[in-house]
Amino acid sequence: MESSELLKKVRKIEIKTRGLSAQVFSGEYHSAFKGRGMAFSEVREYNPGDDIRSIDWNVTARFNHPYVKVFEEERELTVMLLIDVSASGNFGTNVQFKRDLITELSAVLAFSAIENNDKAGVILFSDKIELFIPPKKERRIS
Repeated sequence: MESSELLKKVRKIEIKTRGLSAQVFSGEYHSAFKGRGMAFSEVREYNPGDDIRSIDWNVTARFNHPYVKVFEEERELTVMLLIDVSASGNFGTNVQFKRDLITELSAVLAFSAIENNDKAGVILFSDKIELFIPPKKERRIS
């Protein structure tokens, strides 16, 4: 496959998946883990039942009335795609191979994660153990 054909195919997948990715996570989603977030939101008056560890002692001393710090719930997902790149991906119909369908599905999920400011990663695996040796950095003399 020539590089121009490959670029056309990548562009087609990108155009197709951008529209689909807006629909996958169309609503807000919340973290499954509850607790104190790290982003400070506001200070409000203490209500019975509030955690006493969240009392803001500086504001409480200033107004002679207990106030608590309120933190925003942080929601951040890390989407890891594990993709089988073995020869079984060459199976399919005349319309589409499994490998092409996996590529489109992975692109939709990755674009959806990126649009929601989440992290996306990929791990490619096959039936063989492959070794990746990073290229050596070139030394430039200035």
